[in-house]
Amino acid sequence: MYTLKLTQVGNSVGAVFPKELLARLDLQKGDELYVTESPDGVRITKTNPEFEEQMRAAKAVMKKRRAVLRELAK
Repeated sequence: MYTLKLTQVGNSVGAVFPKELLARLDLQKGDELYVTESPDGVRITKTNPEFEEQMRAAKAVMKKRRAVLRELAK
């Protein structure tokens, strides 16, 4: 478990991530994090959950309509 410390950054508040956690999550300065609500509270992820859902839907369509897409690509 990691503990994040909140600190003042100008007129905002920022969280300080330990170096080990940044390495484990493959995060670097300037990366974006996405916060979504979950049944347990909030969830913080590196990937955009809305985009991930759109990609899952697109993959399902591409798999189902593979022959049509091949014809269109000609």
